[in-house]
Amino acid sequence: MNTRLSTRTTILIIADLAIIYGGILIGLYLRLGVEGAAEQLVDNNGWAKTALVTVVCLISIYIFDLYDYAVVNSRRELVLRLVQALGISWAILAILFYFVPSLLVGRGAAFFSIFVTLVLLLSFRLSIHYFLGHPDLGEKILIIGDRQVIIDTAQATLSRRDAGHRIVGYLANDPEAAIVSAPLLRDLGRIEDLEEVVEKEKIDRIVLGVRERRGTFPAESLLKLRLAGNVSIEESTSFFERVTGKVHLDNLRPSWLIFSFRPRDTRIKTITREVLYRGIAFVALLLSLPIALITAILIKLESDGPFLYKQERIGKNSHVFTLYKFRSMHKDAESNGGPVWATNDDARATRVGKIIRKIRVDEIPQFWNIIKGEMSFIGPRPERPHFVSHLAADIPFYEYRHLVAPGLTGWAQINYPYGASIEDARQKLQYDLYYIKNQSFALDVIIMFETVKTVIFGRGAR
Repeated sequence: MNTRLSTRTTILIIADLAIIYGGILIGLYLRLGVEGAAEQLVDNNGWAKTALVTVVCLISIYIFDLYDYAVVNSRRELVLRLVQALGISWAILAILFYFVPSLLVGRGAAFFSIFVTLVLLLSFRLSIHYFLGHPDLGEKILIIGDRQVIIDTAQATLSRRDAGHRIVGYLANDPEAAIVSAPLLRDLGRIEDLEEVVEKEKIDRIVLGVRERRGTFPAESLLKLRLAGNVSIEESTSFFERVTGKVHLDNLRPSWLIFSFRPRDTRIKTITREVLYRGIAFVALLLSLPIALITAILIKLESDGPFLYKQERIGKNSHVFTLYKFRSMHKDAESNGGPVWATNDDARATRVGKIIRKIRVDEIPQFWNIIKGEMSFIGPRPERPHFVSHLAADIPFYEYRHLVAPGLTGWAQINYPYGASIEDARQKLQYDLYYIKNQSFALDVIIMFETVKTVIFGRGAR
């Protein structure tokens, strides 16, 4: 998933908006004729009603991940999701029109509008899907570096076809090893031939990942190319981060973290953010009270013990605080041993617990943690002290995730499923470090929207 609204995504949204809006108007004209349609649009607020329908359809398209080509990676998947998105949006609109008939844009026009909109969107999206995946289109990439850097960069690029990058080939320190591990990539020669390769293949961007720079680093050639302005040059670490939305731990160096981190937050910005998120948490807590009361009653009816579960977690600056959750496991579930990670079909979970975990209702009490200032709305998920001590010993830079307040949701939560192993923790740390490095209000808004999608589809819950 892209970390920001790219130019391609913006163009795609605008195009979808125009197609849906235009499709509804065409359906209206087909059903009512020129005079009837004009009457509906001018005298019956038809323009505004059409806009409402368009917004509902766009939201549905977004929820079904149709702006994410890492998810929609085949034409079959594209068609299926598009039909589902439009079907859901029109079902919602049908209910809305039933209860508020005045919002209907001309009787009988819905069928024509659905058909026209679906045909236009399918035609447009299939065309875009073809061009984004065409090997001759997009920015031409040359990878220079070690075997693993070449493989990791290639995998990252191929997983994000919507980013518009096309790998032309590589120049490796150890070409024979790289060929064995990446047979589909073209070996374009030796690093010493860099300038000739760039000119011959018309390279647009060089992705550089040479760990040992003495002897193999083409400093003179890179400097000539950079000063000539004909090609962009980017470190593999930065390229990997930009394309995947996570930091690559294996290539991470403290110096890179020092010089590439975001500017220091001002005091006003920090206070504004905390007040905003505490206010949102307070409102959310009030609105969720009916659900919370029902949940508490169901927990008490099914099993003995308190309905709230308290657990020590590590917060900002490694401060230990008490996290609150609705109890989803049997009483004293961990009394026979130490803390363990949750798993799929966890035997410790009650029937009610499995449901509230799936729909994230068990997290409602954490609104109180946010109001108290122990957590934020967005940030790395707080971990238990027992796990932190082990993970920090096994995973480099793990303690860095405690530089910011932990969150109810976060960049790692929407990009990676629930963690239940050291490797899962390592993968999630890469996303957490990306968030800490690029933290902004715009990124927080994206995470909030993606969290809604995650809850709706029940992704990653255990």
